[in-house]
Amino acid sequence: MENQENFEVIIIGGSYSGLSAAMALGRSLRKVLIIDGGKPCNRQTPHSHNFITQDGTPPAVIAGLGKEQVLRYKTITFITDLAVSGEKTNSGFSIATKSGKQFTAQKLIFATGIKDIMPDIKGFAECWGISVIHCPYCHGYEVRGKNTAILANGERAYHLATLVSNLTKNLSIITSGKPDFSAEQTAKLVKNNIPVIEEGVIEVVHTNGQLRNIVLSSGNTLPLDAVYAALPFVQHSDIPAKFDCELTDMGHIKTDGFQKTTVEGIFACGDNAVMMRSVANAVSSGNIAGAVANMELSHQNF
Repeated sequence: MENQENFEVIIIGGSYSGLSAAMALGRSLRKVLIIDGGKPCNRQTPHSHNFITQDGTPPAVIAGLGKEQVLRYKTITFITDLAVSGEKTNSGFSIATKSGKQFTAQKLIFATGIKDIMPDIKGFAECWGISVIHCPYCHGYEVRGKNTAILANGERAYHLATLVSNLTKNLSIITSGKPDFSAEQTAKLVKNNIPVIEEGVIEVVHTNGQLRNIVLSSGNTLPLDAVYAALPFVQHSDIPAKFDCELTDMGHIKTDGFQKTTVEGIFACGDNAVMMRSVANAVSSGNIAGAVANMELSHQNF
């Protein structure tokens, strides 16, 4: 390990929530290190939506502008590296990186996001974030009125159907097995003319990520413009778990209204801590995490 360097706060993850946290801290003159691996989960998404002043802007442009603005604050350092381990110290925390560097801080903010687990369907991953999408608020307006399917079952599929049916009447649900709906839910789907397809999907046919049709397990094809998919996920970083940060039943890092985790001195913000996956929400939760981390440091040092 190289000689360690000390900071007041280390932020792991330098995308929207991490940059937002850093700005709040930089404006309070805190010595901050941002460690970022350079692989945001929405890197394939062509445009970000539902974020006022930035609606329709490519995510990489938003992140690039954010980084430029944050680094105007001279107490903030940004490195491209991967945080691989951490441990508690007498005065706070120590973080080690893949390149062999080690850093210490009084506070940690995890803005590490989550990792979607892609199904074993040909063409699926290439369309993820482009025409195979997760959120009607982020993408639904752009595919309004188009041939759309929901690739999910049970409560998650029904929830999406209630939202997406307001955006298109050309909607179906692909359960990839026996449907898991209550009698009341089934009646509502029938009432809204939403067919349920029990077959599995073996291929997503696309051109440069733009969906053309899907191939079902029977060999039949279904022409589609968009598919909503509810994917399982894991935390992008295993370091919070190694610090014994508690997770929710859904697998997010458990936080309170101030983005505090269950471990004193550790915060989490962005997709790793909330169900609502959006740039706007990431920026909001990061701002809160940075402000509260600064408040704690202020109280400790006063």
